[in-house]
Amino acid sequence: MVESRSDGESTKLYLLASDFDQTLSFNDSGHVLSDLLGASGFAEKVAGLSQVNLVQQGGELAYLILHDPEYRQVRREHLCEVGRRVRLKQNIPLLARFLQAGFEGHRFSFHVVSAAPEEVIQGALEGMVPEDHIHGTRFRYAPSGEVESIVRVPAGYGKVAVLEELQSRLQISPDHVVYVGDGSSDVHAMLHVNRRDGFTIAVSDARFIAPIARRTVLSDDALSVLVPVLEEILGWGKARIRALFEAQGLLIHEWDKVRTDRVTIREPGPASA
Repeated sequence: MVESRSDGESTKLYLLASDFDQTLSFNDSGHVLSDLLGASGFAEKVAGLSQVNLVQQGGELAYLILHDPEYRQVRREHLCEVGRRVRLKQNIPLLARFLQAGFEGHRFSFHVVSAAPEEVIQGALEGMVPEDHIHGTRFRYAPSGEVESIVRVPAGYGKVAVLEELQSRLQISPDHVVYVGDGSSDVHAMLHVNRRDGFTIAVSDARFIAPIARRTVLSDDALSVLVPVLEEILGWGKARIRALFEAQGLLIHEWDKVRTDRVTIREPGPASA
């Protein structure tokens, strides 16, 4: 979509969609919820569900809340409290303001697309991201307050469905979609965006995601995702990007571009007879 401005210049609109758990935050919502409930073995339960491919990767917490006895006690207030406890990456509000203001005729509609429960994301990002820009797992609650059913889970291919819905709503072309993620639950979304000439950014070097993403940026600061956006979409150089950060009182202390080769070497097994 190209918008007309009062000064006669056109503005290109992009969708920038980001995962939440370990992308905008350091914690996995499931671990924080488990600590709150005193529930045990969350990682083992998730691993078990992954092994049997019972649910889409990323949707394990929603499944446990609906079916596991230890998590059946979850109520909306528990999820809101988890959101308040989640440790966020730095400068999310500044990232949101930058994207909304845009750069040189490029404006970005910032949305969060995640399998984490919506109440968790809303609680964590309150005052930073509008609620209608948050697309997480949505539950239907019984009058008793317990989770009755799942309305949707944006996990795996479910994230692709949300991206397509947002693209249609914003009336933008596929090559104006940017997706940011950190792990295997983002693979479907990244492959979908890449295939349609969009732009993908990994914020971890996880083996299943880094080779797929167009760019990988590793940082404890959410603002770091602007670096590949400004370089690849707007064509800015390092000096100009540094100047933008410095104008906000921020210094890019380390900026190393590296290529990582993953090599596994083993001793050969015994020759077969």
